[in-house]
Amino acid sequence: MMLEPVIDTDLVAHLVEFQFPQWADLEVRPVEFESHDNRMFRLGDDLAVRLPSRQSYSAQPALEHEWLPVLAGSDLPLAIPESLALGRSDSRFPWRWSIRRWLPGQTLAVKQTPISSSVAEQLGAFLAALHEAPAHGAPRPGPQNFYRGTAPAAYDEMTQMAIAELSSIVDHRRAQAVWDKAVTTPITTEPVWVHGDITPSNLIGTDTKLSAVIDFGCMAVGDPSCDLAIAWTAFDGPARRAFLDLTAPTDDVADRARGWALWKALVTLRQGPEAAEQARLSFGWRWPVPDIISRILTFPD
Repeated sequence: MMLEPVIDTDLVAHLVEFQFPQWADLEVRPVEFESHDNRMFRLGDDLAVRLPSRQSYSAQPALEHEWLPVLAGSDLPLAIPESLALGRSDSRFPWRWSIRRWLPGQTLAVKQTPISSSVAEQLGAFLAALHEAPAHGAPRPGPQNFYRGTAPAAYDEMTQMAIAELSSIVDHRRAQAVWDKAVTTPITTEPVWVHGDITPSNLIGTDTKLSAVIDFGCMAVGDPSCDLAIAWTAFDGPARRAFLDLTAPTDDVADRARGWALWKALVTLRQGPEAAEQARLSFGWRWPVPDIISRILTFPD
């Protein structure tokens, strides 16, 4: 069995040279901030190389290469990645990978300043447009995209365990009530495109203006509630309300979104204080994880 490969500039230069020689003369250099699921490298000034970091993410390059062009034709109000070439596996790297056009700017995870209502409204408008994009023949959610687009009940066992284990530091009664409501609300809306991983780390822009949404590796057609968890991890007060007004057509959708946010926060806190804080910073969440859980449990107080 092949060990997980060492993903570095040497590997990327090798893959580009032997599979896409037209770009072999371009300099390869790492990006400053890495994602968890994939590794990204600059290729010259205008291109980027994106490689899955492990087997569980290996379906993402082909998925994005096939479906990002479809979404690009849907008049979305923010830029999305453009996959230019799909690489194949070889003796040094076991999975598909992609070359895409570089999107300039920093993600909102870089700074921990408050996210404005203006950004919340821009993201809400983007998701509203995404949820209207044609979805004929598009992929359905499942294990390949970590069940984003299904009901949060896909993570019921994991969440129940976290509620029990964290009962000394989390309001067990409220957490159970929020989770029960999330997993029992029926999905009555039509399936729509979902991004699957809307976090500040996947948003490019400034404190007041977004320019792009990246990392569509969990994209699918299903229930949109998974895209709305950011309402509790990054938005507060008026910003949260503005965002939900644009994205949650019914209370049931908001209830499931709250459940998705609770699941993610609980399983993150379950890793322990130091690991949870590191994860929070990489996601770009705006508050310590215990505070986020408190905000979820007391909403809309």
